[in-house]
Amino acid sequence: MRIRTALSGVAAAAAAVLLGQATALADTAAPPAAAPTPAAPVAVFQAGSEGYDTFRIPAVVRTRGGALLAFAEGRRTGAGDTGDIDLVLKRSTDGGRTWGPLAVVGDNGPNTFGNPTPVVDPRTGRVVLLSTHNAGTATEGAILRGQVSAQDSRRVWVQHSDDEGRTWSAPTDITDSVKAPDWRWYATGPVHAIALRHGPHAGRLVAPANHSAAPAPGSTDTGAEAKYYGAHLIYSDDGGTSWRLGAVDDSVDGAVNGNETTVAELPDGRLYVNSRDQNGTSAGTRAVAYSRDGGRSFTAPLTPDPQLVCPVVQGSTLQTRGHGPLLFAAPSQPTTRAGMAVRASRDGGAHWTAGLVLSSAPAAYSDLVELPGRRVGLLYETGQTGAYQTITFQALTLTQILAAG
Repeated sequence: MRIRTALSGVAAAAAAVLLGQATALADTAAPPAAAPTPAAPVAVFQAGSEGYDTFRIPAVVRTRGGALLAFAEGRRTGAGDTGDIDLVLKRSTDGGRTWGPLAVVGDNGPNTFGNPTPVVDPRTGRVVLLSTHNAGTATEGAILRGQVSAQDSRRVWVQHSDDEGRTWSAPTDITDSVKAPDWRWYATGPVHAIALRHGPHAGRLVAPANHSAAPAPGSTDTGAEAKYYGAHLIYSDDGGTSWRLGAVDDSVDGAVNGNETTVAELPDGRLYVNSRDQNGTSAGTRAVAYSRDGGRSFTAPLTPDPQLVCPVVQGSTLQTRGHGPLLFAAPSQPTTRAGMAVRASRDGGAHWTAGLVLSSAPAAYSDLVELPGRRVGLLYETGQTGAYQTITFQALTLTQILAAG
């Protein structure tokens, strides 16, 4: 396995684009009649550049020192999910206005190294990065059907940076600690993980993930994906060195198929889990669960939330500080990956605003990060004619999001 650790990118940094001045949050109970204009978006990764055909699967965190780390999959030979895929990174030290050169954090030759799921340990400032790997020739379908060896199938890795993303440790395989023996597919995130702030598990790192289970003994089904996806959480109590399997949604009836998942800690200490429903028979495309024990178990199985209208796609959540709103980002069109929007909830995900739609352009995966000054940043896939032309960063204020209704 080849790991390039220095931030000596393969091409020059993206052009600087000035962000608009942030609008302070004045009175969220009485929003203004018209929402302020969002800041200008900044293209962080551009398809067809820096040695890669396509960049996909964004994730972003803010370090203790204030740097933004934008992760993505660098897909060398095409836009597909299989093949030679590296895990890449760019840093910003000015709040996302400009971005430094590309660094390759994970390169496993012609194989797939992706699904970035980063988190910052609040006790040490260490940036912990989870990811998944499989052979470059192993397709998701073949893995679901059990046609791929354990070594070439989906495996889980962790690595870290102690200098705010400038250099990285070699990855360590933690598959045996977090993947059940009968699981086939596995994916961390893809989205940021969280560090718990409240209660007896404060400091615990919790990462969302998903899996597929093998058919039950005696079943004639060889692995139809709609019946066997499930969401789960993994957690670490030692700053990301070791990880354990936590809450698991075991539903395999096809009504809800938890897939790509995100997690947020609510002000009351509960964990809110929001999952992509991968073509389940229930209404809507999102499903929700809660945990009261720091991610070790769910209080109930994933439940559909049809009020969050979006296509079948990854989404991202963020609980803002100071009893601020819970946010959810995803495309706003019901069946098309387009119209990226950020919605807000004041009651832990029970009810949601219609959301701030950033544009009507194609859009797909995303991740949210909190910024100083009652602002957030959104790193998301978008483009003029397709959703995978750029991975773009845009800064927003909570005033803008809440004023959109």
